[in-house]
Amino acid sequence: MNNQEVIAKLNWFYSLEVHQVDIYKTQSNLVNDEYLSRALRKFADIEQTHVENIARLIERLGGTPTVIGEVVGEILGKISGRIVPITGLENQLKFNVALEKKAMEDYKDLILKAGREDIFETLWNNLLDEDLHTAWMVNKIEELAKNQSLKA
Repeated sequence: MNNQEVIAKLNWFYSLEVHQVDIYKTQSNLVNDEYLSRALRKFADIEQTHVENIARLIERLGGTPTVIGEVVGEILGKISGRIVPITGLENQLKFNVALEKKAMEDYKDLILKAGREDIFETLWNNLLDEDLHTAWMVNKIEELAKNQSLKA
């Protein structure tokens, strides 16, 4: 992939990561579970690191992180961060898992297609973080389902 193609893909990730930061921040303020709130804030902090790392990669390659992606990502993050909790905690986490899985799929795709050592380390680190977030949330979903079945 040439620099422009890589920059375009990285801007997609930049937008997605900005979106995830705002979703997790908003959700962390709306949930009543202290442990989950802290986990979501931690996820937001990690996703913010992804935003910063991707912005640096884009700039190093001669591009500019998409302002539209940042603005739209923040707006969508705040909206979905407020709407999703209304559907219940389990559905909120399932929504988050779907976003994380999309990010993982796209990171894997770019790692394979880009063939670029200059972005390889950042992409792998972000992919692993997304996988860890997913595993944590899937585990939490299973825990919630188990607790719900015990109450029934």
